[in-house]
Amino acid sequence: MAKAFKDKVLEGKVAFVAGASSGINLGIAQHFAAHGAKVAVISRSHEKITAAAKTMTDAGHDAIGLAADVRDFESVDKALAETQKQFGNIDIVISGAAGNFVAPALGMSSNGFKTVVDIDLIGTFNVLRASFQYLNRPGASLISITAPQAVNPSVFQAHVCAAKAGINMLTKCLAMEWGPAGVRVNAISPGPIADTEGMARLAPTPEMEKGIKSRIAMRDYGTKTDIADMALFLSSENASYVTGTIVDCDGGSKLGDAGADALGEFK
Repeated sequence: MAKAFKDKVLEGKVAFVAGASSGINLGIAQHFAAHGAKVAVISRSHEKITAAAKTMTDAGHDAIGLAADVRDFESVDKALAETQKQFGNIDIVISGAAGNFVAPALGMSSNGFKTVVDIDLIGTFNVLRASFQYLNRPGASLISITAPQAVNPSVFQAHVCAAKAGINMLTKCLAMEWGPAGVRVNAISPGPIADTEGMARLAPTPEMEKGIKSRIAMRDYGTKTDIADMALFLSSENASYVTGTIVDCDGGSKLGDAGADALGEFK
């Protein structure tokens, strides 16, 4: 029998969202809270993560903000333990902490490269690995936030391409290892998303933004809600047979150069 969507898809569930002080990950956390989950959000800044949690508690939802650095396994483990103490065993984990800057490889220090790999790849491993003992399994859903750079080589993004490619393969490996326990492991690869720090850095001018949009099949940026909806689906029972998958939520931006107007000849 097909599973029907409910208004409170995650009612009774506990979600742990890493890197959720702003942007896509905060949007996911807020969406989960609105759909009934108790949500713990973590980030390095105590001030920022407290403010992030307040956006949910002010709306009448159960949420806590915990300061933790994903590069520090013990810090993540401590936050997970506190989440379990306050809300119970965890059903959903989102690993989305990320770092980025634009630089050619010859203009990048070893430390700069390492910093992005440590936050993105090592941080993702730390969050997923540390969370396993706190999961309410089977049925647990673990989701990493990756990026198109994982499969699309890009100039001035060697550090990000390497880190995100690692996240994609880590997702598949953990799905294989943890599937027998009933734990699903997937990743979401967002395309250009409006009102995010990432796009502000990659397309800081209207001209650059216009150029990017011209190469997207849908001709526009996506929204944080688009990614949150995909995370909601992957975390729900409707995706109970989905694991080891990298889901592109990118408006077709990864399909190649969409600069030509395919509808022009029909006008």
